[in-house]
Amino acid sequence: MFLPLIKQIGMMAMKQYYSDIRKIDPSRGTTLGDGTPNDLDRIEIGPTQLAFREWERAGLTLPNLQRMREFRWKRLTQHIVERHYGGLLMFDPLNIRYATDTTNMQLWNTHNPFRAVLLCADGYMVIWDYKNSPFLADFNPLVRECRSGASSFYMVSGDKGEDDARSFVVQVDELMREHSGDNRALAVDKIQIAGLKALEATGFTIEEGEEVTEKSRSIKGPDEILAMRCAMHAGETAVGAMYEQTRTGLSEDEIWAVLHAENIKRGGEWIETRLLTTGPRTNPWFQECGPRILQNNEIVAFDTDLIGTYGICVDISRTWWFGDDKPSNEMVYAMRHAHEHIMTNIEMLKPGVSMSELTYGGHHLDDVFEPLKYGCKMHGVGLCDEWPTIAYPSQFVEGAFDYVLEPGMVLCVEALVGAVGGDFSIKLEDQVLITQDGHENLTTYPFDPVLMGN
Repeated sequence: MFLPLIKQIGMMAMKQYYSDIRKIDPSRGTTLGDGTPNDLDRIEIGPTQLAFREWERAGLTLPNLQRMREFRWKRLTQHIVERHYGGLLMFDPLNIRYATDTTNMQLWNTHNPFRAVLLCADGYMVIWDYKNSPFLADFNPLVRECRSGASSFYMVSGDKGEDDARSFVVQVDELMREHSGDNRALAVDKIQIAGLKALEATGFTIEEGEEVTEKSRSIKGPDEILAMRCAMHAGETAVGAMYEQTRTGLSEDEIWAVLHAENIKRGGEWIETRLLTTGPRTNPWFQECGPRILQNNEIVAFDTDLIGTYGICVDISRTWWFGDDKPSNEMVYAMRHAHEHIMTNIEMLKPGVSMSELTYGGHHLDDVFEPLKYGCKMHGVGLCDEWPTIAYPSQFVEGAFDYVLEPGMVLCVEALVGAVGGDFSIKLEDQVLITQDGHENLTTYPFDPVLMGN
């Protein structure tokens, strides 16, 4: 009589134990703090337990990812409807991430467009994915169908790319007729030539899709802002670890590798550039990091360009001094000048300010630093560097950015200070949120006190 009962209790205990070890965080219930499943074997990617612990210690509020996805989906749909388009066809992996919050071999996908998403004006959303991975969007109910067959690039299609493109467009046409009626206006972001020809031959009027996606992405919703705060904390923590491990005798590549590792450890995704250099290789800027060894009494300058947790870009720049001596007065002046440049320009940021005002107002670099100034004064940021670009006066193009700032935009404010023929450059950059009545600098990482002359 008691043996079956004991066996039953034992089986229940085993089941409970099994359930616990299948969780990402055994201390939590069925969902994590961001609303996603607490399932160790889930397909959906996300932050690691390390990141969650650090955010909890920092008192950060986590985003609700279901709400964030719905905000993005509604915003894209609204922009389609406002422009009287029948749909939006996306191939850019960052736009696909924005629309669906799904990923699939993101960097490979940037030069091999095997994925596509169609969002119709009625909100119906379909993804075309790699034929062997149709399950990657299953966690998001906003994605109503998963198909395959969007590829027409030469590697996989060879000399039959036009045939593959026509087969794909047949599916697009079928969906558009079902969900958009006789509206043949279709916005497209990036597409292979064969695909464009097939769409036009089928009777679609092709509209500029990048304008739709960039404007949609420019305003961050409440949960996107929470996600960015978390990503910034993780990114800056990774930068701090890079600083702690930097010492003379290490190569630029060895220093840069720390940031990559620390980003991945927290659930970050990749780094878009290789902008870390040392000593005289900081001038001119935009040399990529390599085997050069950091020497005593030199600087390290970098631009993170980091795609971090939740796929959010953390784009900040700092310049550090490493040495037994103090930096030269010339270097300290350049550092202070760069700091004044971004701090003064940040103060201009608030809703209603025109982008041309940002171009012509604010801090002006000394004449000696003007030739090597950065490629822009500010730029938008979200899942990566985004619209808008705020040019310097000498680079301003009338009518290119005839808009004003709105709450929810996030801008990176840049400074590059170095002289032509000089042996150093100072690179600084902060990431700033436009609020309802002004701005909030999301960047908390300190400036090097030695280079600041303190």
